[in-house]
Amino acid sequence: MRALPVLLPALTAALAIAGCSGPGPVQLKPPAAPITSPLQVGCGQTIQQNGAPGGRIVLGVLAVPPAHLQKAVPSGSRPWRYFRKYGLAVRAGSPAVLITVPAAWRHRAAIGWGSNTGVVSSLRLLSCPRQLGAWNGYAGGFYLRSASGCVPLSVEIGQQTATLRFAIGRSCTSAA
Repeated sequence: MRALPVLLPALTAALAIAGCSGPGPVQLKPPAAPITSPLQVGCGQTIQQNGAPGGRIVLGVLAVPPAHLQKAVPSGSRPWRYFRKYGLAVRAGSPAVLITVPAAWRHRAAIGWGSNTGVVSSLRLLSCPRQLGAWNGYAGGFYLRSASGCVPLSVEIGQQTATLRFAIGRSCTSAA
C-alpha cells in the first residue's frame, strides 16, 4: 500500500491527458453550482499553438465553436449531466478575453476551457505572448443540465463586447 501515494500523481496526470482526447471531461467531483467569479486561465493551460483558425472569429481575437453544434453527450456527473466538447482559440498577444454565461442561464448551462478548470460560469483567458501568426488553443466546452439548449455567452475583449448564441442539439430563434 505504500506504492499508492507514489502512483497517485502519475494516475492523476494520465486522467488529465485522457480528458483532452476522450468524448467528455474527466472530473472527480464537479461543484454543485458553477463558480461565479471569473476563473483566471493562464498561458500554461493552452493545449496547442497553431496558425489562424477557420470558422467563427469574434472581435478579431477569439475563435469560437460554430453557432450550431450537435447535442451534448452524457457526462456521468451531476448536476451537469451533459457536455458538448468544443475547443476555442485566442490570438496570441491579444488582450485578456472574458467569457460569461449570463445570470439567467447559470442554472441551465456552464462552461470550462483550459486544463482542469472545472465547471464555471465565467472565465478570463489571460493575455499570452505573441508568436508570428499563432493562436492559443484551449480544450473544453459547454456543460448542460439537458442534452440540448440555446446557450448565450457574453464575451468581453478590452473595451469591446459581444453576445454569442450556441444552438446545441436543436434549432434556436434569435431570442435564445
